[in-house]
Formats: sequence, C-alpha cells, structure tokens
Amino acid sequence: MGLLNIYRDNYVDATLISNQFIDTYMKEANDAQIKVYLYLVRLMSANLGTSISDIADKFNHTEKDVIRALKYWEKNKLLSLDYDENKTLCGIHLRDLPLISKEENTGQPVPASIKSVVTLAKEPLIQESSAPLKPAYSLDQLKAFKEQEEAQQILFIAEQYIGKTLSPTEMKSILYIYDSLDFSADLIDYLIQYCVGRGKKDFRYIEKVAVSWAEEKVKTPKQAAAISGKYDKTVYTIMAALGKSTSPVAKEVDYITKWTKTYGYSLDIILEACNRTVLAVDSHRFEYADSVLGNWFKANVHHLNDVKAADEKFKKAKAPAGVSKNVFNQFQQNDYDFDEIERKLLRN
Repeated sequence: MGLLNIYRDNYVDATLISNQFIDTYMKEANDAQIKVYLYLVRLMSANLGTSISDIADKFNHTEKDVIRALKYWEKNKLLSLDYDENKTLCGIHLRDLPLISKEENTGQPVPASIKSVVTLAKEPLIQESSAPLKPAYSLDQLKAFKEQEEAQQILFIAEQYIGKTLSPTEMKSILYIYDSLDFSADLIDYLIQYCVGRGKKDFRYIEKVAVSWAEEKVKTPKQAAAISGKYDKTVYTIMAALGKSTSPVAKEVDYITKWTKTYGYSLDIILEACNRTVLAVDSHRFEYADSVLGNWFKANVHHLNDVKAADEKFKKAKAPAGVSKNVFNQFQQNDYDFDEIERKLLRN
C-alpha cells in the first residue's frame, strides 16, 4: 500500500493536543477513533508518513476500523475525506479544531480552515458493518458451547496457537465467531493461525478480523486466504515498488503469491527484481518482474548475494571471447537476457 504523507513545516519531538479536543471531542469518541486521530496529529507533528494498514497493525484494529474512525472525525469536522469519481478514498484534509460558538450555545462547530493535506493510496469506500452484533453470552451458554465435541476441538486448537489456557472472555469471542458469524471449525482454525502468524494473539484483533471476513461473505479457508493475501502488507509493498498505487487485481496477487510461496523468495529479493523492472520498462511490469524472478529461481538464486553472483556469470557469458561454455552460461545467454525479455513483453 502506498504511503500516507502528513506534512508540517517545522518539527519538534513533541505532540501538542488541544484542550478543546480533550474537553469537547474525546469524551464522545471510542477507542479506535481517539487512537487514530491522536496518531495522525503525532505523525503530522513529526512530518512522518504511514498507511491505513500500518495504523491498523499498530493498534490491533482492522483497516475498516481505521476508515470508520476517519469518517467519524469527518462528521465532526476535524478532517475531511476526498473521494474520486468511483467513490474511492484518495485523500484526507486535517483541519484546525473548530471553535465552539458560546453566543449561540448550540454545541455545533463553526467552519474550519484546512490544516494539512494527507495523500492516500486509493481504497474502496467502506460501508458500516453488516455482520451480526456480539451477544452478551451468559455463563450457561458458554458452558453449553464447551460441552459440544466440535467446540472442544476448536478451543483446544486455539489454545495451542495462543500458547495458553483461554479465559472465559476469550472463549466467548470464539463462541461469537462460531455461533453468530457462522464460521466452521476449519475457518476458525485458519483465522487464529492467520492472526497468530501476524504476531496478533489479542482476541479483540482476532474478533475484528473475523467480522471483516464475515462482511466479505467468507465461508472457507481458501476464500479467507484470497482476502487476506489481497490486503497483506507485503502485497502493497511490492505493488508500490512496481509503481502501483491501487489495490491489486487477482492476477497481480497470483504473481505475488507465486514469488513468495512457490519460489519462496524473501521481500528483499523481490524488491531487487522490482527495482530492475522499473528501470527497464514502463509497462508490463508484473510480467517483466515475473520473468526476472523466474530466471533467478531456475538459476538457484536464494539470497541477494546469489543475485550478484548470477549477474557476474551473466556478464562473463556475454563476453565475446574466452568464455567457458558450461550449462549455466548457456542458460544465462538464452534466458537471462533482460533486453530480450523487454522486447517480448512489448510485442504483446
């Protein structure tokens, strides 16, 4: 995902929060809304950048929670959100805190001036949650759930992933996901595995991911993998490296999945291929990068040092004389020619 830049002319290692925000606006806001706004102000003070996914990860919220928080502050006129013709979020305007009119005593803020501009990678407009609300489960309901054979298996698996005995509150989260969100045992298994794999063992986070999947009508681990892969930070890092600022389409996700899963390449190797791609071509970049990484995979490249070694062998293979005709050089001459890759792609 592209970076979200917050600008300010000066820099001090402190964040100034208005008393008016604390006295007037903070008391009505929820946890996510307060964190998102304070974090934006902090970044603006330091002239730092971030992204929707980074904010979500930092505070154990989903990206939808972050977007909803932004919409809340827009409603309260502390910021405004820009959308393009496709109703896609493309920018934020942070505003000065509105002044409260004491004479009118209406409690409504007066118009505010623009304070700073935040550039966003385009993201789809997110609607309010369509998932069922979490019921206030009783201890009797929890006990009945724990007596089910399938529930016992789910709780056992969850404890293995989390690494501890679950509390009643955590069990109620699983009951909500199983009962109200209608997740299968396999999907709950994948959900917890996915969250723990991202370093998130907090059940508030796990529950929020489950709600986001329910909103996307996810019913199987395979569907969940497609959703989670689409919005993975690695995907957006690669997209940005190839000059893409939009959400990835299915074919682009397939390419990235092949590079990370089939080839098993770490991000540094993929980014090296992306850098070479951007310098070489202006179009067909995914195809070009795929050719580069495919050649490296065939040449048993596993680390960046291997790439340097492959480059040296390629240079020797192109030398006009005194070159050994071993198998590796033959491969490089036939398949590792970036100019030829470009010519083939541009003919398509």
